[in-house]
Amino acid sequence: MTQIPTIEATQYVSPANWAVQQRRLIGMMNQVGIAFVDRYTRSDGTLIWKDNWPGMDGSDDAYESFWTFPLFHLVGGSNQIHQLSRKLWDAITWQFTEYGQVYREFDAYYDWMHHGESYSYLYYLGLCDPYIFKDRQRATRFAGFYIGEDAEAQNYDPELKLIRSPLNGSRGPRLEMSREDWSTHRDVLAHYPAPYEDIPGVETERADWNDDETFTTVLGLLNQRMAKGDVPLNLTATSLILHAYAYDNAPKYKQWILEYLEAWQQRTDQNGGIMPDNVGLSGKIGENMDGKWWGGYYGWRWPHGATNLLESTLIAGCNAIMLTGDDRYLDLARSQQDLLWSLGRTENGNWLIPFKHLDSGWSSYGTMNPNLPIQLWNTSESESDLERIKRQANPEGWDSSLNGRDDNGAWFRYVTGDFPDFPDRLLAANIDHVCQKLEMIDNDDTDPASWDVHHWQARNPVFPKGLLQLTTGGPTAVYHGGVLNCRVRHFDPVKKQAGLPEDVSALVDRVSPGRFRLQLVNLNPMQARSVVSLAGAFGEHQFRQFTTGDRTVSVDSKWLQIDLQPRCGITLEIETDRFVNPPKYDFPWEVVDEKLSPIRLRTPDIDPGSVPVGG
Repeated sequence: MTQIPTIEATQYVSPANWAVQQRRLIGMMNQVGIAFVDRYTRSDGTLIWKDNWPGMDGSDDAYESFWTFPLFHLVGGSNQIHQLSRKLWDAITWQFTEYGQVYREFDAYYDWMHHGESYSYLYYLGLCDPYIFKDRQRATRFAGFYIGEDAEAQNYDPELKLIRSPLNGSRGPRLEMSREDWSTHRDVLAHYPAPYEDIPGVETERADWNDDETFTTVLGLLNQRMAKGDVPLNLTATSLILHAYAYDNAPKYKQWILEYLEAWQQRTDQNGGIMPDNVGLSGKIGENMDGKWWGGYYGWRWPHGATNLLESTLIAGCNAIMLTGDDRYLDLARSQQDLLWSLGRTENGNWLIPFKHLDSGWSSYGTMNPNLPIQLWNTSESESDLERIKRQANPEGWDSSLNGRDDNGAWFRYVTGDFPDFPDRLLAANIDHVCQKLEMIDNDDTDPASWDVHHWQARNPVFPKGLLQLTTGGPTAVYHGGVLNCRVRHFDPVKKQAGLPEDVSALVDRVSPGRFRLQLVNLNPMQARSVVSLAGAFGEHQFRQFTTGDRTVSVDSKWLQIDLQPRCGITLEIETDRFVNPPKYDFPWEVVDEKLSPIRLRTPDIDPGSVPVGG
């Protein structure tokens, strides 16, 4: 057992509304999570759905439907929720192995927007319990797909420091796509702008992917121009490598993350400060695009435009600073945000930035998502990144969607001294959100055979976003594959598990450089409760001192225990040194690895790859 500095809270407090409603929300989600699983999964955890599902898409949506379960456990959800989350991950993995998309427990090949959506689930499982042996095995194996240690999945060129294809995974780079790969997405993409402006026979903004002749032409161009070589989206793979690093802090993982990010920084410098969105197998920018730095997969020309490029640079930069504490690793993300800002223009009193670059130049002007500079500031706490947030217009409008997936604007306003009603309004909105999802479930009398891959996501009532923001002092992770980046995380020393103990509410209500304020309340009228708090999501920070009332105590630990007497609370002003410890999946106590029962294939003749069944 680690020696942990301890403080006792003996001051009676009348619990604020936020504290009461926080526990109410936790109690609700503990119940509705089980009901949701009972409604939409079989006894073995597999989805009640189709017997067959073609193409390369879909597993991400299944994982996305339940990744909130381990995240909820991290902030206070029950151990039953935690165990369900593990069962569901295994079951979805095996189900999509049967469908043919997953191989060796990892997507055979797909892009890192979708990989990122899937494997955030794994990162939360690591935070839930670092002592699950097969999780460690998976982390090592999956990282090996990208750092050159797996003979079958040679995704990475270590000499040129590039990932060989935008489509990659456990079978290696997908250098040529098939018609089946896109079979489930043709109808969707028919409503998107065409990937190129020079498609023979296509004279409109959209290409009809449902027309076989047009689709054949488009597929040929995709294979010629997009399938071979690296794209910025692949920077999101750094989270998977950080995931492996967090188990054993092996230097090779840190080295890979830094060298890969630096390679993209060099390509950006070569291209005059604009990040190219395609690099050929020889390392040449625009090699398959007639020299154009735009037009790559999920790049400047893609229907999503700059969004995924900005996210991937942000994710990689945040991962690198977590490993090093070196602020310069955020410069690539900063430079691309600043570039687009400099190219903006005023329309109706709003500053709009271009999101796409076509053959004709910059286009598709719109407002920058405030989440991008907020994530930068959350990591660096620098004045320059704070200014990147302040240049955004209409901050009062950021509280309009408290239940939005990536909305952290209202949280930022609150922890920097604005929007004092945020906790109460957020919790009320989250409780209403849960009730709305329950209503959808209760009225769902549709045939499972008719469901698309987003059916369960749309109905998932386990929504811990607000709990995360309030209890950890951090925003939600960047959705498409970012890792959790916060100021504090809590554990139950009695049950020896992650998350707030029963009856305890927590609130980080103020954040400033190297400091935050934490409130803890024990709502139990008769029994004491203890909380162990960790500096950062991965213990990457270090507590230096805390002040409560007129008492200041020096500490030098990443752990802090607070013993709360019945009906008592405490407010702590905490000072930290940031990014001084290696990020690590860690508990303040040793836990014996409990081997979980495997989910076996319902179709025994399906080859899952060279994976020992049962872990």
